[in-house]
Amino acid sequence: MCLAIPGKIVSVEEANGLRSARIQFGGIVRQASLDFVPEAQVGDYVMVHVGYAISRVDAAEAERTYQLLEEMGALEEELPESSD
Repeated sequence: MCLAIPGKIVSVEEANGLRSARIQFGGIVRQASLDFVPEAQVGDYVMVHVGYAISRVDAAEAERTYQLLEEMGALEEELPESSD
């Protein structure tokens, strides 16, 4: 199952004209592209799908969505633990 997971941007990098971010999902941090949300900044919440932030959301919506996904058990499939 593929889902968009809400996360908080903790840092933003730019290389060769492309922006990416380190995004925190609960206790996990992953890298994602910001190509589809060029206005996103550190501290913003975004929905991430297959390595791309696809939209900004407010903190309340991010928390509500994350909790629903957690209750469904969907986060184990989408965010497996890693050494990242």
